[in-house]
This record gives sequence, C-alpha cells and structure tokens, in this order.
Amino acid sequence: MFSYRTEFALKEIMSSGGAEDDIPQGERKTVTDFCYLLDKSKQLFNGLRDLPQYGQKQWQSYFGRTFDVYTKLWKFQQQHRQVLDNRYGLKRWQIGEIASKIGQLYYHYYLRTSETSYLNEAFSFYSAIRQRSYYSQVNKEDRPELVVKKLRYYARFIVVCLLLNKMDVVKDLVKELSDEIEDYTHRFNTEDQVEWNLVLQEVAAFIEADPVMVLNDDNTIVITSNRLAETGAPLLEQGMIVGQLSLADALIIGNCNNQVKFSELTVDMFRMLQALEREPMNLASQMNKPGMQESADKPTRRENPHKYLLYKPTFSQLYTFLAASFKELPANSVLLIYLSATGVFPTGRSDSEGPYDFGGVLTNSNRDIINGDAIHKRNQSHKEMHCLHPGDLYPFTRKPLFIIVDSSNSVAYKNFTNLFGQPLVCLLSPTAYPKALQDQSQRGSLFTLFLNNPLMAFLFVSGLSSMRRGLWEKCQEYLRKINRDIAQLLTHSRSIDQAFLQFFGDEFLRLLLTRFIFCSATMRMHKIFRETRNYPESYPQLPRDETVENPHLQKHILELASILDVRNVFLESTIDDY
Repeated sequence: MFSYRTEFALKEIMSSGGAEDDIPQGERKTVTDFCYLLDKSKQLFNGLRDLPQYGQKQWQSYFGRTFDVYTKLWKFQQQHRQVLDNRYGLKRWQIGEIASKIGQLYYHYYLRTSETSYLNEAFSFYSAIRQRSYYSQVNKEDRPELVVKKLRYYARFIVVCLLLNKMDVVKDLVKELSDEIEDYTHRFNTEDQVEWNLVLQEVAAFIEADPVMVLNDDNTIVITSNRLAETGAPLLEQGMIVGQLSLADALIIGNCNNQVKFSELTVDMFRMLQALEREPMNLASQMNKPGMQESADKPTRRENPHKYLLYKPTFSQLYTFLAASFKELPANSVLLIYLSATGVFPTGRSDSEGPYDFGGVLTNSNRDIINGDAIHKRNQSHKEMHCLHPGDLYPFTRKPLFIIVDSSNSVAYKNFTNLFGQPLVCLLSPTAYPKALQDQSQRGSLFTLFLNNPLMAFLFVSGLSSMRRGLWEKCQEYLRKINRDIAQLLTHSRSIDQAFLQFFGDEFLRLLLTRFIFCSATMRMHKIFRETRNYPESYPQLPRDETVENPHLQKHILELASILDVRNVFLESTIDDY
C-alpha cells in the first residue's frame, strides 16, 4: 500500500510519540490513512508531468483522479488536524504544500482547458496560503530546500495574479518575494541567487510593459481587463450574412529575441491569450469539480477556445502541437495560429517564388542567435531549417485556418496559395515602425497591442502616456461605436473576399478583424507612418477604399483624435499614392 520510504517514516512518526501500543487504534488509523492519501497524492501529481502536453482527451481521467485524492487529503487534514498535529507532527508548511499543489492543479487545468474560472480557484488556494501564513515557519528551519518551495510558491502565485490582472496583489507579492530572496541568499549562500534575482527583474519589467497608464482622480492606476466582455464584440445586425464557423483551437507562439517575458510567457503571448478569453465567472456557480465531465447544460457561450502556449518552440515541437490541434479540430471550427517571432529572411535571389522562397519566422534551435532581428542563412543554396515557412502551413489549410503573424518578416505569409478552398485569412503586422516612434519592442509589439487593447495602442501612437479614467471610458465607448461601424463596412462590402465573412460569425475572430482594420486605418492616417512597410497587410487583401481607407472610418478616427486633443498627429485624409 505504501512506498518503502513512507512506511519507514510512518513507523518513525508513530514510535516518536512514545510506545506504539499506547496510541489508540482510531488515532493510529487516522495517521495511516493520512500517510496513504499523502503518498498517493504525490504519486499522482508527479505522474502529471508524464502526460502528453498535446491532445485534449488523454489527460482528463488522470486529472480527475488526482483532484479526487487531493480533495480527500485536504478535507482529511482539516477534519483530523489535532490528531495529525499530536501523532504525525504535521507542520503548517506541510499544509501549505498541499494547498500549493491544489493551486497548481487548478492552474494546469486552466492551461489544459482555457477556462478562466479555474484561475480564480488557483488564486483562492494560493491566497489562503498567504493569509494563513502556512509558510511562515519555514525560515526558522535550517533547510534551504523548504525555502525554495516557498519561493516557487510566490512565483506561481504571481503568474496567476498576472493572468487575473490583480496587479496590486502582484506588487505586494513581488516585494515579499524580494525580501524572501534576500533572506534566503544571506542565510544559505546558494548558487541560485542570480536566477532568483532574474525572476524579480522579469516580473518587474512585465508589470511595466503597458505604455499608457489609466489613472483615477487620486492618481492610483486603474487596472483594465482586455478579455472579451459581454458587450465586447460588435453584435451581428439582422440581415448580416456571415459564416457559422467558431474558433475552437489556438496556438500562441512566442519567439522574439529580447522581449520581456515571465514564466515562459512573453508580453505578446500574454496579450494575445487574453484577447482569446472571456471574462472569468465564478466557478462554483457554473460547474462541478474539475476533472469531471462538464454538465450538458453548461452555457456554450462561456466556452473559450482551447489554447496551446508555446514559448520558443523548436520546429518539431511546433509541428507536433499543430498536428494535434488539426487532428482534434471539430467540424465547422477554426484553428488560429498566432506567431510572434523574429523574422528569417532569404539571402540572394531565387529563380522561383514558391512558399519556401520568402523566409518566414524563427523557430528555436540550440545554436546562438546571430545579432539583430533578422537571421540570415549562411549557405544560399539551402533554405533555413530553423524557420516556419509559409509552405510549412499548407497541409493545415485543409481546414479553416486563421493566421496572425507579428514579425519583421510577416509579409512572407502574404504569398499564400489557398490550395484546398477552405476559409483562410492571414493578418500580418507592419515589418518596420517609424524611427520617430519610441522603440517599445522589448515591451511588446505595437501590432499585437492594437489587437489586444486598441485604445491603449492609439494613445501610444498619439504620444500620450497617461489618461484620466473618465476620458478613458468615454473613448472606449466611442471605440465600440467605431467597431460597430467597421463590422457594417465589412459585411456590406461588395468586393471583400468571402473568407473574412466566413470567420465573422465568431465573436473572437470578429473582434480581431475589426481591431485589425482599426489598427491599419489608424496607421495609414498617422503623419509619421509614411512607408508601405509601416502598415499591416492581409491575405487575402482587403478592399482598401471600403475598409482601411473608408472616408467614414477616417472621420471616426479623426473624431477620436479630437476627443483626445491629438488631431494634429493625423492627416485629414490619406493620400492614395504614398
């Protein structure tokens, strides 16, 4: 029933309190049952790392069993705390470890399901650990490995708070973590001091990534959420003819050199994952225990598309996850691929113009990155191996595919061919930004910021770094009107490619498309965005006069600029021959 180590430890514990025969049978059974549950929980938790990271079905039953054991363990230690204190010598940090593991389970369940409500559950357990000071006595023990458990708990708690936009809590946790690291390195003189200080630097940079602050009247910062709210996406008006496809799966890939990141999540990845999620609801009100099958009457509108988050994947890793998503994609569903990555450019001229002749974006390799944003291959007769070329995505265009490329070589994906006649759209970032614009690339791409928080991006390109809450909310309301009008422009267009309309029935994709057009129209009207490479592009091309250069939309952008008193930053109308 037990592992050898647990059985040995159990005998030691039971005998340490006096003669083993003196312990009542009921208390002896309590300790035995606790040790069994503790041992079983550790076995199951350690087995989680052996589960395949891709595929949505194989892991559910195992997660369910793990949750069951941890639920029993948690309740058991609550019900028998006095006996476990007296006979087992249960320490508060051990209770904290159980709570921390449950928090990790909820967080990983969120990663597997993309259901944001599980983040709230993870937060509840992590928060309880802090409020009840479960780890407070760890520093009194001369065991550095216990202090590392405490530091890791803080790092995990910070990730959950970042994802829930609880920035006030994050700042408190960072201060506490900083004090803990200082105490840890002072007491134990360990070799991992540099690594823990790097954690602090990364999270500090992550918190400061937003280029614009929204302020209350007392100058405290307003925390804005960029997940999809009930009124977030423009509603489809009666008579709008759009497709019935829904976004089911998304690969969010981050491989930019030098971009701020925390816990294998770059700023761009963080912003895009939030753009593909709804605001979390209270978990208890809508579903049962994690790991169990969700009830049949669960509101379908609450479901988020499933996501894979891939930080600096190799080509083989990226292709494996892509194939798994493709295989499991339900009927009438869309696969989204988001690429935020360094550009890979071809060198020399090619006799052909095929899908492997324009370069692409970087995938990870074990060799050192050449300085600069572009990676140039050394042998001109060969294609770059560590690169995702447009042609690599061709097999997956057998199903509806929605691609977003944020890269200095995004235009490589403009040379697509729709071989199988399925809906296919590529939204492509500018390949360069005006030098007059303050370089923010380390703190995340401007293009992705437009797709995640278009008003903040608009303020940034207008030269504003802070704003009062009242004006922010007024502008947000006006931006919702702009989005509604963009939706009408798209659906009323006579020359638009049908692929755009086939994706327009899905709320997430509809919002991304309207934000993309707002981004493109804004940049085309901005006085310092004057080169073609400063503008986003798409495949298929949008009819410019009906969308990104529509006079009605341009009037709206100038009106928004007037509300902000930055109209002088923009042209009164775009010039056709730039």
